Amino acid sequence: MKVLVATEKPFAKTAVDGIRKIVEKAGHTLALLEKYTDVKDFYKAVSDADALIVRSDKVTKEVVDAAQKLKIVVRAGAGYDNLDLAACSAKKIVCMNTPGQNSNAVAELAIGMMIYMSRNTFKPGTGSELKGKKLGIHAYGNVGCLAAHIAKGFGMEIYAYDPFISADKIKAEGVTPVDSVEKLYQTCHFISLHIPANEQTKKSIGYHLLSQMPKGACIINTARKEVIHEEELVKVMQERTDLKYCSDIAPDNAAEIAEKFQNRYFATPKKMGAETAEANINAGLASANQIVKFFTNGDATFQINK
Repeated sequence: MKVLVATEKPFAKTAVDGIRKIVEKAGHTLALLEKYTDVKDFYKAVSDADALIVRSDKVTKEVVDAAQKLKIVVRAGAGYDNLDLAACSAKKIVCMNTPGQNSNAVAELAIGMMIYMSRNTFKPGTGSELKGKKLGIHAYGNVGCLAAHIAKGFGMEIYAYDPFISADKIKAEGVTPVDSVEKLYQTCHFISLHIPANEQTKKSIGYHLLSQMPKGACIINTARKEVIHEEELVKVMQERTDLKYCSDIAPDNAAEIAEKFQNRYFATPKKMGAETAEANINAGLASANQIVKFFTNGDATFQINK
């Protein structure tokens, strides 16, 4: 089987070497398409591939149509909104992600952002400490759980809201579960967002929730920009001059927010939650291992288009 790694922004060499070793040891061949600038090169490279590994590269309907032999696509990372799942399903192509491989990197970034915003974005002036502050984890999955674990080391009080995880499990990890998203926002000085972007969550974080937060509160978004209702974010920040927003990807109205709120807003120039050497390697190797298991015994544990 031919396994194609198509990465506009390549994996680290260590990751590529590891992927090659896993793939070739299993008797498959590896092809690389790195730093491509024309999507037509992607179409050509995928035309005879049996398996595909991508990072943030868009696997569109056009890519799927160009792939004559493709059986599996693995997105090296947790999010998978760059994959056209409907197009893949229509051609019976299995889509997977690699949950958990980037989680620690994202969790550490979230905590780093809390420190940065608490210390006035490292500008002169009196800041505040994380110790004793209440942190609300909105979605207690892999990243949320790790962020909570790290935050405990700072002496923060941790709360979590996740309707898909039992209160007993959350309590067992020393975190206080809350039974409504409103209560989470009403209680916590910091909210760390870890929800996916889907039809239920897009623009779900808006005026209703943000306006209820305690004085001096800060939203940390290492999830997706789409979950924020950006117009309502502006409205509430205009009314509440104490609120802060920090995001791992610039909102669509970034220029307006930066101009109006300056020291109360920060966004990374490009999404960097998973941009660590360790996460890069972990996700790449996991992708290769999942493809090998799929071809060996049909293992589809991490399939996302069931």
